Amino acid sequence: MPEKMVLNMPESPLPRSTWKRRLVRWTVLLVVVPYLVLLTLFGLFQRSFIYPGGQQAVIRPEDARLPAGQVHDIRIKTDDGLQLNGWLVLADSHAVQTTAALTDELQAGRYLVLYFPGNAGNRLNRAFDCREFAELQCDVVLVDYRGYGDNPGSPREELLAADALSVWKHLTEEYQVSAERILLFGESLGGGVATRLAEHLCTTGERPAGLILNSTFSSMTDTARWHYPFFPVRTILLDRYPSADRISSVTCPIVAIHGAEDRIVPIELGRRLFESAPMESASGIAKRFIEVPSAGHNSVPRRELRDAVEELLPQIESGER
Repeated sequence: MPEKMVLNMPESPLPRSTWKRRLVRWTVLLVVVPYLVLLTLFGLFQRSFIYPGGQQAVIRPEDARLPAGQVHDIRIKTDDGLQLNGWLVLADSHAVQTTAALTDELQAGRYLVLYFPGNAGNRLNRAFDCREFAELQCDVVLVDYRGYGDNPGSPREELLAADALSVWKHLTEEYQVSAERILLFGESLGGGVATRLAEHLCTTGERPAGLILNSTFSSMTDTARWHYPFFPVRTILLDRYPSADRISSVTCPIVAIHGAEDRIVPIELGRRLFESAPMESASGIAKRFIEVPSAGHNSVPRRELRDAVEELLPQIESGER
């Protein structure tokens, strides 16, 4: 008998429903799960991204490498019982050795720059900036944020705001520095801290001499959305720093400086903040925005800052008379 013929029939294709299930399964494994993992990590560690810190065991006045007696330690007691350390830098040629003489110098009528730095490093990294202000015959106070430098604690928006107010009260109450002689200077993250303090002071009748902002943002939310457009930052962000909402109540003179090539806080966010500010101060000084071509986030030339301060101070003096 002839051998039985066996035909190899082709396998029937998978039903469309099976392919759909496989596609969904692989999408979940390759896209959704990694996204949820990243989103969870961002949510859990977001403050580590915002506040990378700059811890150092001990920071001494002599580390600033300025003349003896020009840099002094300043210590601030916070509302929750921490001690925050910082520097008080006297204007050039005004070095003193005693506490009594230091108090006299601070009450001499010079302008004092209350400096709120960015989110990286500590006051050691800003010694050069302090020197620049001192050369303009301004005193400078820079207190590191909690969790930075040789300070204890962990930073977050509400606590930094309370600490900034504690520094202000220390200067105006303990050292008797006049509010109208204090310039608030904030760079990057510090712009959010300085703007919030300026809003509080202007609405409570303690208007400072001016608010100078360098490379700062309309809000932390806007900045996070720019860096992480695929995350729902409006929902999960803890520290939002809504400076554009707050600056509308700031009635002291305002100067904003921003690098055109900033890739950390894009200049459009700096402009958005500036556009939200009043057109002029209560004393009639028009707000001013300085765009620095070719400058990035950390490369705005200090001469731009010097020029801005030198131009602003005579305007403030004229407004006071």
